[in-house]
Formats: sequence, C-alpha cells, structure tokens
Amino acid sequence: MRRLLNIVAALAALAGFALSSAPALAWGAMGHRTVGAIAWKNVKPATRAAMARLLAHQGEMDTPRCSMKTLEDAAVWPDCIKGERWRFAYASSWHYHDQPICGTFDIKSECRDGNCVTAQIDRNAKLLANRKLAPILRLEALAFLVHFVGDVHQPLHVGENHDLGGNRVKADYGMAPGRNLHSIWDGVLAERAITSARPPLVRTYSAEEKAQLATGETEDWARESYEVSRDFLYPAAFGGTLPCETKEAGKVVWDNAAIEKAIPIVDRRIEQAGLRLAQMLDAALAG
Repeated sequence: MRRLLNIVAALAALAGFALSSAPALAWGAMGHRTVGAIAWKNVKPATRAAMARLLAHQGEMDTPRCSMKTLEDAAVWPDCIKGERWRFAYASSWHYHDQPICGTFDIKSECRDGNCVTAQIDRNAKLLANRKLAPILRLEALAFLVHFVGDVHQPLHVGENHDLGGNRVKADYGMAPGRNLHSIWDGVLAERAITSARPPLVRTYSAEEKAQLATGETEDWARESYEVSRDFLYPAAFGGTLPCETKEAGKVVWDNAAIEKAIPIVDRRIEQAGLRLAQMLDAALAG
C-alpha cells in the first residue's frame, strides 16, 4: 500500500510540474500569431527574404518544444520558452512595462536596467539590425522583437492598477465564469475580435492605411496602451470609474455590451502592432 501511495504521489508531482512549466501567454497565441502574420504580409520582399534566412537557423536555438519555422511561430516563441525557466527566467520582466492607471505615465519609471518591454523592443531592434552578430543571436532578437511589439500593444501589459495587469481581478466573460481581467483581453476577447474582423486583419494594407496606423515610436505605443487601460478598460470593468480607491477588487463581468465596445479597440491595437512591426523589420533588415 505504501508503495502504491508513493507512486500516486510521484505521478501527482509530475503532473504539477507539467502544469507549472506550461507556457503562459500574452495576447494569446492567436493574437501574437496575427501580429506576426500582418507584419509578414506587409514587409518589403527583401525583408521577408532576410527573415527566411534567419528562420532557417531555428534548429540551432535548441528549443525543440518551441520551434521557429515561421514568423508566426517566432511570435509565440518568447511565451513558449517560459516553460524552461531554468534557462530563460531572465526574460520574464521583458513582457510588460507597468504604469499605474491612477498615477502619471512615465516611461523611465518601472524599468530598472532595461528590464521592461519598451526597452527590450529598442534593444532587440538594434540586435536584429547588426549583421556582424551570429545568425542565431539575430534570430532570437527577431523573435523577441515580434513578440514584444505585440505585448506593448496589449493595454494590460502597460496600464494596470497594482493588480499584475488585471491578473488579480476576477472576471466573467459573458456567460463564461472563472477568468480574470487579463486573461479575457489576452485570450477570448482577442480571439473573438480577430475572427470577426471584416475585412480580415491579416492582409496587405494600403499605403493610406499604413500611414494612419503605423505611426509613432515605442514610447508612443506604450502611452496608447496606458490610455486605453485608464480611459476605457478599467472604467468599463468597474462601473464607469477608475478603481483607484479599491484595494481588493471584487469580481467584474464583461457582458455583451462591453465586449462589443472592446472589439474595435482590440482589432485596432493588433493592426497597429502588425504594421508598426513591419516598419521596424524593414528598417532593420531591408537596408
């Protein structure tokens, strides 16, 4: 009997390890893949060829669980490798740049030694453009750049309320219970916005659309996300007001009315991310 109990305990431990090492997602895999797909469609041919050459080195990264055969794969690679914390834990804080919605936006705060998403976007763009570096270093920079440009356009990766970007705020999505505010915007809301978009988000955009959407620089993109969180997302979740005085948030519900209002914002953020990323990739690789 004791031996049987030991076996059960060992199996439970293995299951717990598997769950704890499962990759956490930001924007969700569909959101990040869509950003990458938009960029791939809208870069210059020379940029696309340069990325294909780098992606051909993906086997050298030694991350068999997390391949980078395509740019869409590369877009989710930085989340996938979270399952190997022993190797990549140093990158955990690179996915966000917390800016409290009840404070003042300050790009220099909350980013010690460049360990935040805004600083890492600029850093990896420089690494990608450096043709003296080994291909696998530039490939890693490509994956981080594609992913982090997506992250900075997710409002809760910038504007938050000392709640881990909404992760501590329990929330229901329509009739689906048991979620949190962050997971709604990362996952089900993004998926609904992407699949219902007309015209589809993944397409070749006109010069006029690019001029309208592919604007600004890293700080501008972070400020936009902060403003979406401050002016729309948190008020929509908390009855029309900022929860600045609420230390312990109760459960919130995203009903159909709130979902319908949020969908155009999500679509625009993903379009902006994809086209701005395309612009950055052209600057780094097409010269």
